[in-house]
Amino acid sequence: MENFEKKLENYAEVALKVGVNLQENQTLVINAPITSADFVRRLAKKAYELGAKNVHVEWADEEITLIKLLHAPEEGLKEFPLWRAKGFEEMAEKGEAFLSISASNPDLLKNADAERVALSNKTTATAMENFKKYVQNARVNWNIVSVPTKEWAAKVFPGLSEEASVEKLWENIFKVTRVDEENPVEAWNQHVQNLKNKLDYLNSKKFRKLHFKGPGTDLTMELPNGHIWVGGGLASERGIEFVPNMPTEEVFSMPLKDGINGVVASTKPLNYSGNLIENFTLTFKEGKIVDFTAENGYDTLKKLIETDEGAHYLGEVALVPHKSPVSDTNIIFYNTLFDENASSHFALGSAYPICIEGGTKMDKEQLAKNGVNTSLVHVDFMIGSAEMDVLGETSDGKIESIFKNGNWSNL
Repeated sequence: MENFEKKLENYAEVALKVGVNLQENQTLVINAPITSADFVRRLAKKAYELGAKNVHVEWADEEITLIKLLHAPEEGLKEFPLWRAKGFEEMAEKGEAFLSISASNPDLLKNADAERVALSNKTTATAMENFKKYVQNARVNWNIVSVPTKEWAAKVFPGLSEEASVEKLWENIFKVTRVDEENPVEAWNQHVQNLKNKLDYLNSKKFRKLHFKGPGTDLTMELPNGHIWVGGGLASERGIEFVPNMPTEEVFSMPLKDGINGVVASTKPLNYSGNLIENFTLTFKEGKIVDFTAENGYDTLKKLIETDEGAHYLGEVALVPHKSPVSDTNIIFYNTLFDENASSHFALGSAYPICIEGGTKMDKEQLAKNGVNTSLVHVDFMIGSAEMDVLGETSDGKIESIFKNGNWSNL
């Protein structure tokens, strides 16, 4: 138990010092499910010890969300408390730090009507669209971490008792977030530097096109002029370096909106708002999804794609080696924060403007002119495996291997 307490303390410290990189006299805003209350209190205490001016907690209860989806009138699903959305925008404008805890039941909404879920998601996304811009433009320092819930742990480790499954999930979270290393903060600093080496390579090549080839996948993707690969650590507009996701093994950029052709197959389940979408394919023509299939969660996938026009296109391409701490666990986490860092992935919906030169200064029309996709949604899904090859084509037509059998070819 003493060792567990030490790791919890390390986890809170890494999330605050390296993840969000909380500054002295900065207010920390924590978005968290009520099931994570114990860890949130630990975070709050540690934040004040690090010099936080204030810690503001926004609690969520997914059971209340389910109750609303099952019983509220349709008009209720079309409303979002605008005071809450405006509050987040005001806090972002003031330069507060934001830390979110991802910990949901992967099967929570399996019996909820897909159309009602989609309506509720769209309502929330529309209300929070302006705040999302602060996040995607790195105008604030932010971070996402996770803690187990008993439902999530039971999904990941169905053969164990409730106590044993939660303990095992904690053990693996500590492992993939480098919390069980002797000096977690230093381990993270070294890891971020390793990711920056990958970025230097990709940004020096300026590939104009990528070709993904694997089981069920044969897809070409053009990259826009001036695209930038980012990953590991980012820097906010106030110059604060932070690591958005823990764990993180990815380097990512954006595709040219209408420059994607071919088919891609998912390699891991996608937990989207309490519903699982499994074994699905997407077929693209000139960037747009023209066909899709799914063994499970077809209606959920359909509603996701129909969120808006931009949800029919991709906004992110991320490279993640098959050989990585998350992948090496051989666990399907049913949580995108983890599964996307075990596998190369794409994202349906909006691109991050930080992934193109001058993007954070562009308005919506300028982004569109440069081939950047915009949407209310940004949903990552996993396409990488030990059999995935990725080729890059340079501006002079030279073809180079980037990934071979799921891993970096030359790095």
